[in-house]
Amino acid sequence: MVHTAQHWLDCIRDLPLAGPVRILNVCGGHERTISTAGMRSALPSQVELIPGPGCPVCVCPEQDIYTAIQLALNEDLVLVSFGDMLRVPVNTPKGSARTLEQARAMGADVRPVASPREAVAIAHETDRPVVFFAAGFETTTAPVAAMLAEGVPDNLFVLLSARLTWPAVAMLMHNDKVNVDAVVAPGHVATVMGSQQWQFLVEQYALPVAVAGFTTESLLAAFYSVLRQALDDKPFLDNSYPEVVTDQGNTLAQDCLNTVMDVVDADWRGIGTIPASGFALNENYAAHDARLQLPDYSHVARKRIGEMPPGCDCSNVVLGIKQPDQCKLYGTGCTPREPVGPCMVSDEGACRIWWQSGIRKQKVAV
Repeated sequence: MVHTAQHWLDCIRDLPLAGPVRILNVCGGHERTISTAGMRSALPSQVELIPGPGCPVCVCPEQDIYTAIQLALNEDLVLVSFGDMLRVPVNTPKGSARTLEQARAMGADVRPVASPREAVAIAHETDRPVVFFAAGFETTTAPVAAMLAEGVPDNLFVLLSARLTWPAVAMLMHNDKVNVDAVVAPGHVATVMGSQQWQFLVEQYALPVAVAGFTTESLLAAFYSVLRQALDDKPFLDNSYPEVVTDQGNTLAQDCLNTVMDVVDADWRGIGTIPASGFALNENYAAHDARLQLPDYSHVARKRIGEMPPGCDCSNVVLGIKQPDQCKLYGTGCTPREPVGPCMVSDEGACRIWWQSGIRKQKVAV
């Protein structure tokens, strides 16, 4: 039987919640549903929902974006990327290109794409090199791997900046500033990688966990599940998105990832290096690796390399340490029209989501 959102909300309100329960919602897509539906105001006051690190644009290394900008400006090539990446700023001197969008305004051939197939089509249409700047988590990285496994034109290169989701959540469990009582895991990642990828939170940290989809019904069902688990003190892994999520996930997609890529230590913007948290093209696909085949623009002496812009609290928002409206730039120096940090750029960034849901002022001065 499929229950309505009101049913799950009533069930949650009937729970005897004595104290606060802090639930980490890992995914930016979940945060968008939560904010758009006004869930925070509808749920009991004891339930605190914490936006997590599930925004690939927000954690994409600053130096990777800088490299993409420099390739676009200095080499005779076409650079393509998913649309959100074009507006993410990097730390450069005043007057120079801070985003791929600004590089395009300066004459670079930068184009947004919605899928890897578009990158292949563009490569077929030109004799120039085409660089696909591919940032994302497992859900968008698997199609990139499939694209390469199927075979691509010789002039197509991939500047890969892909990350795995679960290592960042595991890292949060060791952060003294993060206090989490339960976790709602991303349904699209679990669709690819399997729900069992999140079992470690139960076994190692005794946390209630539920995998959720992106409707209000699925999310509220997941919140009810983890709240009941917390009340009963019997944590387990629940699948609240059974329509598409299985224990093992999409094994064909996993095979593509394993065939084309290696798992490596990786940098997360404003956070640092997380062991075994990134993807890199393996040696069999070196001919299409932009890092190996094109000039290196990663100037290690560049000022503020790898950091968030001055005054930006995006890294603390991504880590669940601060809420978006606790950043001193939120709604003043940083808005969707003129974003300072990546969390205000991406549709999966908590700051942009909160702004679009009507929260326009800072909560406190920090």
